[in-house]
Amino acid sequence: MAKLAFLGLGMMGAPMAARLLGAGHEVTVWNRTAGRCAPLAEQGATVASSPKQAAERAEFVITMLANPEALEAVVFGEGGLAMALAPGQVLIDMSTVGVDAFRSVAERLPDTVAVVDAPVRGSIPQATSGQLAIFVGANPALFERVEPILAPMGTIHHVGGQGAGAAAKLVVNSTLGAVITAFGEALALGDVLGIDRPALLDVLAESAIGGTVKAKRANVESGDYPAAFKLSLALKDMRLVSEAAGRAGRRLRVAEAAREWLERADREGAGDLDFSAVIATITEQR
Repeated sequence: MAKLAFLGLGMMGAPMAARLLGAGHEVTVWNRTAGRCAPLAEQGATVASSPKQAAERAEFVITMLANPEALEAVVFGEGGLAMALAPGQVLIDMSTVGVDAFRSVAERLPDTVAVVDAPVRGSIPQATSGQLAIFVGANPALFERVEPILAPMGTIHHVGGQGAGAAAKLVVNSTLGAVITAFGEALALGDVLGIDRPALLDVLAESAIGGTVKAKRANVESGDYPAAFKLSLALKDMRLVSEAAGRAGRRLRVAEAAREWLERADREGAGDLDFSAVIATITEQR
């Protein structure tokens, strides 16, 4: 078993850290809001007072943070990881921050510290049950080192060298934004054409977007959108998609349209709701 540090105990990070504890690893945890560490401490985790302290004894340091700004602060801010990371340690970033932000962090750390990108697809149920999809960017030798550490959290996909995991996650989430807004527009069109909503949901459940319809139908029918994946995070991801494409001189019109719908929903106060709450905005039910 390994000595691990896990930083970022949000809706996803907390159950992921719990999976590592359950696998028998020695885990030190840190979170900006310290109170979130308490349930992990009850399960046997050690609580650190700073990112630096969390990393001091760890063989592998895992970050699961909300955005590039949070990652920057945790690594290079006051009491940050950069003050403690030493030769032989491995930093595994499982956040969704985009390729540029990840590489910026990796390039500023010493060459003696190995840095791996391993963002995940899935939400709270998958994080809790260890069924996340994990996209890993690392050379083959480094992948062999991190694979057993990541295994308790889900299915591992080695997608290429450093940065490939961050890139793959952006590609995956670009489809997530497109499909959820396509679902909303399909319902809006159905309303215009006078189709009975339950009948329309039955039809859409067997369509090309059927998986999303089945997963989010209860939210749509109840008008209640408890957060499994916050809309504010989906919006952050779609902005990263547009920025990455824009830097390469490419325009992704579907991604832009999805981002605009999410921006409108966020302005209307849906940021802390599930990302499927954008459907209420599209169908003018908010």
